[in-house]
Amino acid sequence: MTSRIAVVTGGCGPLGSVICADLAAAGLAVIAVDLPDAIESSQAGAGAAAAITPHATDLTDTAQLDDLVDRLTREHGRLDVLVHNAAFTGTSGLTGWAVPFSDQSDEAFDAALHLNLAVPFRLTRRALPLLTASTSASVVMIASIYGLVGPDLGLYAGTQMGNPAGYAAAKGGLVQLTRYLAAVLAPAVRVNAVAPGGIARGQDPTFVERYVARTPMGRMATESDVAGAVTWLASDDAQYVTGLILSVDGGWTAR
Repeated sequence: MTSRIAVVTGGCGPLGSVICADLAAAGLAVIAVDLPDAIESSQAGAGAAAAITPHATDLTDTAQLDDLVDRLTREHGRLDVLVHNAAFTGTSGLTGWAVPFSDQSDEAFDAALHLNLAVPFRLTRRALPLLTASTSASVVMIASIYGLVGPDLGLYAGTQMGNPAGYAAAKGGLVQLTRYLAAVLAPAVRVNAVAPGGIARGQDPTFVERYVARTPMGRMATESDVAGAVTWLASDDAQYVTGLILSVDGGWTAR
């Protein structure tokens, strides 16, 4: 994939930075889009920094979204790979977010739908001329197992962790947006999604023990597990693959 251009939203976060590094190692020039604070503190692309360019953008701001696409148009004239990774997750510090359902706020739900679902729609639509200028365009959504199945709340009992409705609703919508775009943008643009299971990040040991016991592969995911799937979907090895929702969950959704 040498000489191809990739954009990864949320590219300086724990998962996004590994996706950026994996794509860069495959030969792509990667633009890591994230908030200024995230860019400043990130280790995105360690070891491959020359191939990764950070770009500060608040994706929820329409003007900044337009500026991002304008810059890509001026500087590159095309876009080969677009990875929608930016999201509020179960550990994001929103008020009324990872709390019991009766305490979840309208504002947190709306914020999740905006960043996790509306932004992928808005950015893909704006970037479509750039994608169609490529001869190998690929869009990869980062969905979730919780966009495919309901939560197992027993995993969280007695911990400070939670499973927000807004996360599940947005990721479920992202799964269907993937299928929609795969149908309407083919054959010029392939659109697929990766649906990760839980990624090990020092969670409450009780949660981890329960999660691992429920997972056929006997462990939680790593960022590299997910990044490898993203890079494959972006590559020519997957050139006849579109509309796929690829679960990277150690068999979690098989039960």
